[in-house]
Parts: sequence; structure tokens; C-alpha cells
Amino acid sequence: MKSILITGCNRGLGLGLVKQLVKLSQPPENIFATCRDAKKATELTELAKKSKNIHIIEIDLVNTKDYDKIIQIVSEKVGNAGLNILFNNAGISTKFTRLGLVKEEQLTETFFVNTVVPILLTKALLPLLKAASNNFVDKSKMNINRAAIINMSSSLGSITDNTMGGFYPYRCSKAALNAATKSMSVDLKEDGILVTCLHPGWVQTDMGGSNAPMNVDTSVTNILNTLNSLTENHTGCFIQHDGKFLPW
Repeated sequence: MKSILITGCNRGLGLGLVKQLVKLSQPPENIFATCRDAKKATELTELAKKSKNIHIIEIDLVNTKDYDKIIQIVSEKVGNAGLNILFNNAGISTKFTRLGLVKEEQLTETFFVNTVVPILLTKALLPLLKAASNNFVDKSKMNINRAAIINMSSSLGSITDNTMGGFYPYRCSKAALNAATKSMSVDLKEDGILVTCLHPGWVQTDMGGSNAPMNVDTSVTNILNTLNSLTENHTGCFIQHDGKFLPW
């Protein structure tokens, strides 16, 4: 891939993706990393100082009217080549989510960040993704080197696998994101843009907690291996970090 935009890169999986991508033998020519406050994203800032292909975009993604800023920065760097991958990684979770404790603001905030933002950001960047897809020589194939949208989901968004209940804001927002992913895959099939939702595993991040069985590096390594294996057979699907297909 020549270019990738990853949201939520100040820490956790977003930062982990940037760290591993820049170390590849053939790293992307342009890695666009969003964060809300660059001053607080010290590790990301240090990486960008050492690697000229990392471009930090400081933006609060809930301010959807500011997306023109993202388009302008990306367009200036990629030109007519377009954007190969949009990785909608940024997300939030809440703690007190049993039915008796869930609050209206938890539901609305989580839904906006986890579902509305990825949909509207995809809409905003679609011309750049289509440009990348059109530039790809083999129009019969779908892969990340052509054009792809990766939506970071969670197994908690699976309705089939929900045997524990609870987690209302997070479960509902990720189930909705999965539904959006499916619709995107149908709408963008003719454009040759691959769309899939990805479960990173239960990972040791601020969201996953310290008791999680998997560290960030392991999850990211698996994710990147899986991304490289994606084909038209994966578009519109729900897959795990290691490539396993998950039930809706």
C-alpha cells in the first residue's frame, strides 16, 4: 500500500499500527495518523520526528464539519494517487452498562463516536479512496493495495455471540458499525473498494484493561498479516485479527 489513514493514534492499537507500519521493509509512503491533542501524543510525535512518512492530523473527530482539514492534508500528500486505506480505529467504551445503570448520554456519545464518525469520515474520504481504486491496474481484484476501508469492531458487537448481556452502549454501537460495514461493502463493490470490520482481540489497552490476554504488538502483528491476505472474498465480512470469520 502507498497510503493509509488511521484514526485514534495517540495510544493503544492506533499507535501500535503506526509503530509497526513504519518498521516494515517497505513502509507506506504516507501514514496519516489522527489524534485529538498532539501535545499529549508524545510517543506518536517522537515517531513522526524520526519518520517523514508519518503525518499527524490533530483533530477531534466528533467535529464532523472539520473533516475538510483531513481531506486537504491527505490530498496535498497523495495527489492523484488517492488514499489506499482508511482504518477507522478510534472508539470509546463505557463502564457502567448494565441495564439498570446505563445512561442516555453514554448511549448517544458512544454511538456517535463508534458509529456516526466512521460513516461520515468514510463519506468525506470516499473520493480519495475511489481515486486509488481507479489507479489500480487489475480491476478484477480487491485488496489493501488497491483501496480498502477497515472498521475496527469488536466481538462484543456480535449479536450471535452475545451470551453475557450488558455493555449496551458499546455492543449497540459496534453492532451498528458492523451493519454500516455491510452496507458500505455493497455500495462500493462496483468501485472495487474492499470493506471489512475487524475484531482486534481482547487487548491490553486503556479500553481492554490490564487483564486482557493479548498485548498490542501481538494484535497488531496479526492484524497486519490479515490485512495483507484480504481479497474480494472478505469484503462485507466480520473477521478476527487472525483472519477467522466471526458471526454477526
